[in-house]
Amino acid sequence: MDATTHVRVPLIAEDQAEGRLAELYEEVKKATNLPFVPDMFRLTSTRPDLLEAVVAGYKGMYLGGVLPRQTRELISAWTSKVNECPYCVGTHNFFYRAFGGPEEIATAVESAKSADDLPVDERTKVLLRLLTKLTREAYKVTDEDWRHALESGWTAEELLEAFFTSSMFNFITRMVDGLGLGLSVAASRVSQQEVPRPEVSPQAIPQQGVQAGGDR
Repeated sequence: MDATTHVRVPLIAEDQAEGRLAELYEEVKKATNLPFVPDMFRLTSTRPDLLEAVVAGYKGMYLGGVLPRQTRELISAWTSKVNECPYCVGTHNFFYRAFGGPEEIATAVESAKSADDLPVDERTKVLLRLLTKLTREAYKVTDEDWRHALESGWTAEELLEAFFTSSMFNFITRMVDGLGLGLSVAASRVSQQEVPRPEVSPQAIPQQGVQAGGDR
C-alpha cells in the first residue's frame, strides 16, 4: 500500500510541480541532499507560500548554527518520540546515524520512555529532559530549568538553537500526524535509505561542512 494513502491533503508529485513550487522542490533537495522531496514537505505542496515557511524552518534548524548536526538530529528524533510520531523518529534517526550518531542511541530513542532511558551522558540528558518539558508543558519551563541547563555546560546560544529545533518539531509532528502522514515509520522514505558509510565523502550526507562520520 502507498504510504501516503491516508494523507488528507493533495500531494503534488515532483514531475508535476511548476513555477514557484518547482523551485522550492529544488531547494528542498539541495538542502537535504536527497534525490527526492520528502513527503513532509509535500504536505504543503498546494500552498507554496506555506511551503516557503517550512523550507525556511528546515534551513534554520540544520544549515549552519552552533550545535553539531548530530546533536540537532538527536533533538529532532527525541522531540518526535515524545510526540509519538514514528514517521519523524525514523527520518531523523536516519540523519542522526548519518552524522555519526551511535546505532545504540538511535535504537534506544525508538523505545525509551524518558530521556533517562537513553545511553547518553548527563549533560545531554539535562537538555533532553528540558526539551521534553518544552514539548509537553512549555508554560512550566522555569528560570531554574534554564539555569540548570547552563550549569550543565550548555551555552545560552546553544539552548536557543535547541529550543528552536525542538519547537519546530512540535510544529512538524503535528502537521505530519494531523494530516495523516505519520502513521508509521514505513511512511518515511528517508528512513528506508541506506545510512552513508563513514568513509563516504561529506557531500554524500546533507550538511555543508560535515566531516565524514562526525558531528559537524
